[in-house]
Amino acid sequence: MNASDLRDKTPDQLRDQLVQLKKEAFNLRFQQATGQLENTARMKLVRRDVAKVKTILNEKAASAAATTE
Repeated sequence: MNASDLRDKTPDQLRDQLVQLKKEAFNLRFQQATGQLENTARMKLVRRDVAKVKTILNEKAASAAATTE
């Protein structure tokens, strides 16, 4: 997932993406706890993707607040 791809999305699409990533992170944690997780690197990628989405949402919120003042 590229940051440039995320910047093209609307805030609603980003929030949906964030919910989906958090569900995936939960499922990965559950698999790890039960010993069923095979791709441990996926957990790191999902955490980073969550951070990217949150960063882009904050950037969009800050730019929207700056344009209204």
